[in-house]
Amino acid sequence: MRAPRAISAGGAVAWLALAGAAAGGERPYPTSEEREPCAAYAPLRSPYFGDLHVHTTFSQDASTQGTRNRPRDAYRFARGERLGIQPYDGDAALRSLKLERPLDFAAVTDHAELMGETRICETPGLPGHDSLSCWIYRNYPRVSFFLMNANSSRPGATRHGFCGPDGVHCREAALPPWREIQAAAEGAYDRSSACRFTTFVAYEWTGGTLFSNLHRNVIFRNERVPELPTGTFEASHPEDLWRALRADCLEGGEGCDAIIIPHNSNLSAGLMFQTVDSDGNPLTAEQARVRAELERLVEVMQHKGDSECRLGAGTTDELCGFEKLSFENFSGKFVPFLAREPGAQNFVRWALTEGLVQRQALGANPFKFGLLASTDTHLGTPGAVREDRHPGHGGAGPSAAKELPKGLPDDLEFNPGGLAVLWAEENTRDALFEAMRRREVYGTSGPRISVRFFAGWSYPRRLCISPSFVETGYAQGVPMGGDLPPLPQAPGAAPPAPRLALWALRDPGTPDRPGTKLERLQIVKGWVEQGEHREAVYDVAAGPHGAGADSLCRVWVDPDFDSDAPAFYYARVLEIPTPRWSALVCDARGVDCANPQSVPPELEPCCDPRHRRTIHERAWTSPIWYTPGTQSAQSAAP
Repeated sequence: MRAPRAISAGGAVAWLALAGAAAGGERPYPTSEEREPCAAYAPLRSPYFGDLHVHTTFSQDASTQGTRNRPRDAYRFARGERLGIQPYDGDAALRSLKLERPLDFAAVTDHAELMGETRICETPGLPGHDSLSCWIYRNYPRVSFFLMNANSSRPGATRHGFCGPDGVHCREAALPPWREIQAAAEGAYDRSSACRFTTFVAYEWTGGTLFSNLHRNVIFRNERVPELPTGTFEASHPEDLWRALRADCLEGGEGCDAIIIPHNSNLSAGLMFQTVDSDGNPLTAEQARVRAELERLVEVMQHKGDSECRLGAGTTDELCGFEKLSFENFSGKFVPFLAREPGAQNFVRWALTEGLVQRQALGANPFKFGLLASTDTHLGTPGAVREDRHPGHGGAGPSAAKELPKGLPDDLEFNPGGLAVLWAEENTRDALFEAMRRREVYGTSGPRISVRFFAGWSYPRRLCISPSFVETGYAQGVPMGGDLPPLPQAPGAAPPAPRLALWALRDPGTPDRPGTKLERLQIVKGWVEQGEHREAVYDVAAGPHGAGADSLCRVWVDPDFDSDAPAFYYARVLEIPTPRWSALVCDARGVDCANPQSVPPELEPCCDPRHRRTIHERAWTSPIWYTPGTQSAQSAAP
């Protein structure tokens, strides 16, 4: 089955009109910056691959693991330069990494919390440098990792005493790193007509309840950002973060704009997608609208696991067994007897369905998320997702500050992370930000799979062999992230079922390392029936005889459509299975699990019964929503 062309001869007139508008400096979205127009402008949009979750030495958990790379180094790496990583022999890095293919965009998201504290502890002469906390930081960095983060990552957290009255010393010390983050983003941003690389100023708000994660990345549209990032010392709860961003950016900063991306819901102990506020009161319609306005996207996968769904936690979908952790928050990792298996409420699919329930009750959907992925690297190495070159991304994994781990380079349950993909007209901040805002995004577990996903009521069944697949997708329906238009229904006729047009192209790879073929395409549907969550997974296309395919396409009609039931649909694209990073390391070290006595202790994880030797790489699209009634895609509530 051949892939559809992006633009057909029949669409040339419309394309030329849009291209002419672009050449004249006009865009079909608001522009907030001055820059050269991109020479490559695609009215029907192109996929841009990047990483929106990256930590450098300015993050305390990265610095205590020996990370020296700064924001400018992270952006150099993303653009294709080789970068050294820990451990170091003096100033010489003992390992290095290089991307085969540069990224199109990236954002350094260092933790807002402890940015100033880390600088004080590292800089002689600053107030507080000689404190006990900083002495522990310098001499026992892994102890400091736990002590300082346990203090900051909880509601009502107060700064360390060495920060001075009202934390003034630590806030002042955070100004230079925050300015350097901004300068690095500006320095790496390609404002020329080549548009090779885009950066976003960003940070991570690291809220939670001790070991339960409520973390969120804040991505700014342009260079106009608050004086300092808002952390948990200033905003204890997510609602406080929303208020702060509205006051300091959306309403209080001229030209400032931002999107919030919750991440690692798999480690939230069910708190990420609560339907009550921080005081335990049920969400109000206004709170649901504010959350939907700001939190447009959610991170479905990263280094610390997949957050789509979990087999046995509200689903029988076997593919939900992908890259799972066995604990619901970090207490289960660091204190094993406290470990509890994650429940359904930890996962994005549950939240998407619960959002339908909340919309029925409140008139607004607080969990109307687009889906993407990233790495959460703590080495300053955005986009380092290859299974055969996984160095361990740090953070909660083993430290390589002084020496390489003797066994696996990372904890067995962790993975190299994924990529965010944005469909945009060009590679600029405004174009990519608008893609995020309208949720025309998707995530992959690492491969650079291209995916188009549209929904409408009248797509021709032979659309897959049409040269105008994409044009028709937009003209007669909506792309991923959108709302189905009003349900057409002739008087006296049964309502039609939605038609979903799905096309995927395998990762082309490189001349030395071709990409993996596609195994199948799936549609995941969630809906509400008498107030209860329902789901179904449909295989809609597959490669011949299990051999895989270069591309797959299908126009699929929902056979179980109920026009009275609110629903969402997203696509899942699966590659044929390939070796997991851990299996590659174990095989390279000659591990023979049939002879346990020959396996050294540091390599025993290779023979752990939970160890999966293959990985089913994949992509997840943002959903498309159906709402009963007369709301159009433009007027439907969030």
